[in-house]
Amino acid sequence: VVWMAINIFLFLYFYFLYDLGDEYIYTRHLIGSALSWARAPAAVLNFNCLLILLPVCRNLLSLVRGSFMCCKRSMRKQLDKNLTFHKLTAYMIALMTAVHTIAHLLNVEWFNNSRQGYYDILSTELSELGDVANETFLNPVRSTTATPTLVVFTTIAGLTGVVITLCLILMITSSMEVIRRSFYEVFWYTHHLFIIFYAGLVFHGAGRIVRHQTDESILVHNVTFCRNEPLSWGKISECPIPQFEGGEPGTWKWVIGPMIIYLCERVLRFIRYLQEVKYRKIVIHPSNVLELQLMKSGFRMEVGQYIFLNCPSISQLEWHPFTMTSAPEEDFFSVHIRSVGDWTRELISKLDQLPEGAQGPKMAVDGPFGTASEDVFDYEVSMLVGAGIGITPFASILKSIWYKFKESNPKLRTRKIYFYWLCRETHAFEWFADLLQDLEKEMEERGMKDFLTYKLFLTGWDHSHAAHVMVHFDKDTDVITGLKQKTQYGRPNWDKEFEEIRKENPTSVVGVFLCGPEALGKTLEKKCVKYSDVDPRKVKFYFNKENF
Repeated sequence: VVWMAINIFLFLYFYFLYDLGDEYIYTRHLIGSALSWARAPAAVLNFNCLLILLPVCRNLLSLVRGSFMCCKRSMRKQLDKNLTFHKLTAYMIALMTAVHTIAHLLNVEWFNNSRQGYYDILSTELSELGDVANETFLNPVRSTTATPTLVVFTTIAGLTGVVITLCLILMITSSMEVIRRSFYEVFWYTHHLFIIFYAGLVFHGAGRIVRHQTDESILVHNVTFCRNEPLSWGKISECPIPQFEGGEPGTWKWVIGPMIIYLCERVLRFIRYLQEVKYRKIVIHPSNVLELQLMKSGFRMEVGQYIFLNCPSISQLEWHPFTMTSAPEEDFFSVHIRSVGDWTRELISKLDQLPEGAQGPKMAVDGPFGTASEDVFDYEVSMLVGAGIGITPFASILKSIWYKFKESNPKLRTRKIYFYWLCRETHAFEWFADLLQDLEKEMEERGMKDFLTYKLFLTGWDHSHAAHVMVHFDKDTDVITGLKQKTQYGRPNWDKEFEEIRKENPTSVVGVFLCGPEALGKTLEKKCVKYSDVDPRKVKFYFNKENF
């Protein structure tokens, strides 16, 4: 809301500044209201170009998030929406670029027509200013033989504008979900066109194509009278020849700060790139899921955090995010990587070919970085929902709980966890089932069977599989996972699940954590609102989602 309010304020302020300002009277005579429609979006563009780099400065966000640990969870939750905000600013930049570009294309056409003498005498006189010594020009089209296309491709503003727009189109189109998920490399490389985008942005105003009457000229040149006597300029004392100047380029003042912060971010990433990372264990699980257990000097993590991995033998430049599945109590950190996209497929292929016990190719690690899941122990009751490989942050959480119980950690505030895992195929359950079995055993030994309630849902199955399950239905353990909790088929009835949790915890604050698809996130967010009580003394559901 604050962001949108600032955008609206900037647009209106600069629109009326250029639409009503006395120094722009003659400029408006040549190009009309297109002046305001070009300059107002430019101000909004500067503001959003200032903001768009900050949400992707991961170390800055982790620093800020850490400083908010003593503050309200609502403040920290805003930081978890960093990518959503990054996208919003990108959409605003795209919209304002379109308006700005269209307005300036009209300006070039009208500037050119004025130079050709197609309009009134005043327009012609204004366009011819600067053709002789001791005059300053207003119309940037300086030749009567010029064309709008020539002006666009031979001026600083025109050339940089074309480059900026092309970079923006490529960055936005390659950010579409279908491309980002299936062709991450395309998304990653085209997104780094932002370097050219910002360079073009800084130089875009250097041509000073939008000009205005100088303050000194306004004092001696009575525009109200002289605009009706253009042929008398320089001949009568009331109307000396008006003087004009271009506006100072100001975009660099908006973006220099974020650019320095982002540069520091990249320098820190490079330092981490140089630090040695050792392989502790390499495991390839069913469903083509790779488990990497890694070690790095001085590395410290919290539950639910994520890292970026770089494998130089695959690509020197690409960094990919993965949630850690290890617990802070372990002396290593681990990630589980599913084979999706060229980079992950090549990594799994390389490691699969290694001899037993061999070290893998050089691996660089950037992070760890905080996410919403870090707050899981701030709630008395937590509801964890994972879909497919989206289980990874909750593996870290459940492992940490297991260690805390083993050490009888008195700081464990959480008294109840509800865990839901949705998978399409049975093999996906296998790598995680061991951890759940250990937790089952630990809870039983401590007489805390009710601490963890978990439900596994198989969303993809056929009739032969169903028949197999029916034959072994009477067994004490599940035929798929070997757990005491039987796997359920189909998707959860979320209304039923939320209703049960509400009845069991009538006065609790429940943290709902999701690592899964956007559609499921929208469903759970609506359920959190629906089943939260208006009475602050009763149950409240707070929705949190992992964002990459």
